[in-house]
Amino acid sequence: MAQTWIKMRRSWELYLLVLLPVLYLIIFKYIPMFGVIIAFKDFNVVKGILGSPWVGFKHFENLFQSPNFSVLIKNTLLISAYSLLAGFPIPILLALALNEIRTGFFKRSVQMITYAPHFISTVVMVSIIILMLSPHVGVVERIFTFFGLPTTNFMGEPGLFKSIYVWSGVWQEMGYASIIYIAALAGVDPSLYEAARMDGASRLKKILHIDLPSLIPITITMLILSLGNLMAVGFEKIFLMQNPLNLSTSEVISTYVYKVGLLGANFSFSSAVGLFNSVINLVLLIAVNAIARRVSENSLW
Repeated sequence: MAQTWIKMRRSWELYLLVLLPVLYLIIFKYIPMFGVIIAFKDFNVVKGILGSPWVGFKHFENLFQSPNFSVLIKNTLLISAYSLLAGFPIPILLALALNEIRTGFFKRSVQMITYAPHFISTVVMVSIIILMLSPHVGVVERIFTFFGLPTTNFMGEPGLFKSIYVWSGVWQEMGYASIIYIAALAGVDPSLYEAARMDGASRLKKILHIDLPSLIPITITMLILSLGNLMAVGFEKIFLMQNPLNLSTSEVISTYVYKVGLLGANFSFSSAVGLFNSVINLVLLIAVNAIARRVSENSLW
């Protein structure tokens, strides 16, 4: 104990530096977990969390028996899986392509152009999407009209919602998401490229036998984290893109919790929905990590 205290005194600057992030996690992440118990109560604002009557799994039973339950799960899983399948490999491919570019100016230009959309706020991004796809006045509509193609209300078509949501997100995030893979490629030993060049390896073979193997550890880590958040579809963008016409395919757990919990003031039921969602994410994270540890040497723990 004394030795530990001495080491802490010697490195007090580092502990001071990490103090604020730790306090943030405790105050905003761990302490609010106490409020999860309202999922098992009929929460009354006047009586408070502890004074509200205990009802057990009543709200969970109502969730599972709700006609909206299957639709919510289906939409959440489909949008998440679509986003993962479309959005996960593209940053890797972009990082590999940028790693092969030798012209400094062109490489920096591509990086700047692909990184920039990440810094556009969600509200502005959705406004751009709606303006571009609006009937009669949108850019896409004008292009369709110019080529004599049939026009459609893209934002009002339920079948198009997932593709619009996913591919606009891929365009916005692929550059920023590629940074971690570019950093991993920057750490590859240059002697490996020299040896491959001496052996007459083509660029494709260098990518297959040097670049891709070097990306496997970070790729597995990012895949585990992504699958662990499979049920956690972002709220803001989907909510802003929703309208009465596409609601059948755009209603997900996060937007449902907002409408039922805040707008409908049914805090206990919405907490039960949110807790169910979090438990599923935790189970997925543990399962995927266990699988990754068995099939490879890389895992989160």
